[in-house]
Amino acid sequence: MAYSGTQTFNLSIEEIIEEALERCQLETRSGYDLKTARRSMNLMFAEWANRGLNLWTITYGTQTLTAGTNFYAIDQKVVDIIDAVVTTTTGATSNLEGDSNTTDVSMNRISRTEFINLSKKENSSTGDARPTQFALVPGTVTTGGSSTSGRPANDMTLFLYPSPDKAYIFKYFYLARIADAGDYTNNADVPFYFLPCLTAGLAYYISLKRAPMLSANLK
Repeated sequence: MAYSGTQTFNLSIEEIIEEALERCQLETRSGYDLKTARRSMNLMFAEWANRGLNLWTITYGTQTLTAGTNFYAIDQKVVDIIDAVVTTTTGATSNLEGDSNTTDVSMNRISRTEFINLSKKENSSTGDARPTQFALVPGTVTTGGSSTSGRPANDMTLFLYPSPDKAYIFKYFYLARIADAGDYTNNADVPFYFLPCLTAGLAYYISLKRAPMLSANLK
């Protein structure tokens, strides 16, 4: 018995949509069929993020701190920060593997309730010490005298305590949003073993709009 010798099977966004439509006993008849299915796919990616299923999107990021600034806008692609350290040494690298000049110290995450209840969040305008704690605050907050942080430009604001007294490097692993479907020729931002789940879920989403009599079975 011969085997293919390849292990590269994948599906484009268009092929996933076609498979999902066929499970609904439908065919791609117009550009709108593709458009509405792609919209459903992006909504399903958001639901997966809500359920914590997108663990394959864990990504490494860094933020160079500024002395005397204890808040930083976090890009909307960040769903949550999972682990974090702060680099304490001058001339250190922001690379994860570090080097002989790099000393990383762990940081503790605190809740927004714990952060807001800190009686003195900053003593000096030039910073106080090496940060040991961080908090993520969702929504619009007032920082720097204005309310420009938060939604919709950014999902969260990162707060540090104590306020950094020099340009430390904040290193972290974060849970990222699943990439949008985008062009129909793209591959979906899921590992191959999630393709059956993606196709089945999309078929169910489409059925709610186009074939409700099949929704129960597809669910």
